[in-house]
Amino acid sequence: MDNNTKNFGAFLDRTLKIIRHNYLKAFRDNDLDITTEQWVILDRLYKEDGLSQNELASDSFKNAPTISRIIDLLCKKGLTQRKQSSADRRSFHVFLTDQGRKTCQRAYPIVNGLRAQGWQELSDQDYDDLLRILNQIAENFRSPTP
Repeated sequence: MDNNTKNFGAFLDRTLKIIRHNYLKAFRDNDLDITTEQWVILDRLYKEDGLSQNELASDSFKNAPTISRIIDLLCKKGLTQRKQSSADRRSFHVFLTDQGRKTCQRAYPIVNGLRAQGWQELSDQDYDDLLRILNQIAENFRSPTP
């Protein structure tokens, strides 16, 4: 492989920018005041409410300060709330508010449409292959170079 011509990072970056742009436009066009990063957290909480900030960080591949900032914004918008953990006073769990749950319910048809658009002409096997490849690339960069 000619490493000078295999700049996969640029292709990943381009694709991510296009996806984010389409999500933001669809959210804005449907009067949903959320970003793609906020949607990832709302979606995760809709599926399993009451996760800790550390769990949300791990699930979304974001660091703790970034997650804290996203949750701060979601709390200000009235979509989530933090509650102190009864087991560990230093830990907080995040819950959707009624407004947050309604926002998710409004967003799901939009998100499902965008996902269908993105996967046109691609198979379930393509999706599995993409995840396998992306996970392998991440692992390759986590591992020390030989």
